[in-house]
Amino acid sequence: MILTLDIGNTNIKSAVFDGETMVKYWRLKTDVTATSDELGIHMLALLQSGGMTVDDITGIIMSSVVPSVNFTVDHMCRDYLGRTPVLIGPGVKTGINIRYENPRELGGDRIANAVACYAFYGGPSIFIDFGTATTFGVLGEKGDFLGGAICPGIKISTEALVSGAAKLPHVELVRPETVIGRNTVTNMQSGIYYGYIGLVENIVRKMKQEIGRPDAKVVATGGLSRLLAPDTKEIDIFDGLLTLKGLRLIYERNS
Repeated sequence: MILTLDIGNTNIKSAVFDGETMVKYWRLKTDVTATSDELGIHMLALLQSGGMTVDDITGIIMSSVVPSVNFTVDHMCRDYLGRTPVLIGPGVKTGINIRYENPRELGGDRIANAVACYAFYGGPSIFIDFGTATTFGVLGEKGDFLGGAICPGIKISTEALVSGAAKLPHVELVRPETVIGRNTVTNMQSGIYYGYIGLVENIVRKMKQEIGRPDAKVVATGGLSRLLAPDTKEIDIFDGLLTLKGLRLIYERNS
């Protein structure tokens, strides 16, 4: 079985795959102060809760946008799981042509998303990862990564609004039933939710125009995609495990 780890700014998403089948999926808080021993104990407990042992794990692959955590996770994998993880980066075979000015700048999570998006949904396509930041990626007809966009995630945008305006309160991120709010809280929820959907739809439309493919499939993933995808008309497919699926594919291509 293969353990996949996607280290994000907020959470470490992990899943165990037996072939193409996902056996278990977990989320751990990304904590830059955690030690390899703390992470190791957590991981052993998660495996045990899923009816697995260390011996069931034959390989590990990880992507990361938090470099300061990589050393700790690497040592956790070696010391507690007995495996050296593959880290997405230069020298790792992905099977896609990255047409970035500097391919080394592209995050491992976006590479994994690109690999999975093309493998499962083809091209041309656009994937959107709703996380701490919202990232867009554009794939050509043959799976080339053409580029994309990065914008603040909806939580970051909300925090910036509250911290920058003294009289505005913290609000729950929910889908308002109406756009026209009748108090401060519903006004904020409406502006945050529907305003962010407008941002996403406008970027997607412009990307389709630039590549000349209005028929490009749009795939959504990430922790906040379930909140936004239902009202975002430009999104065709929801796949919450896109990144982890891509990590599994990349591991197989490097085995």
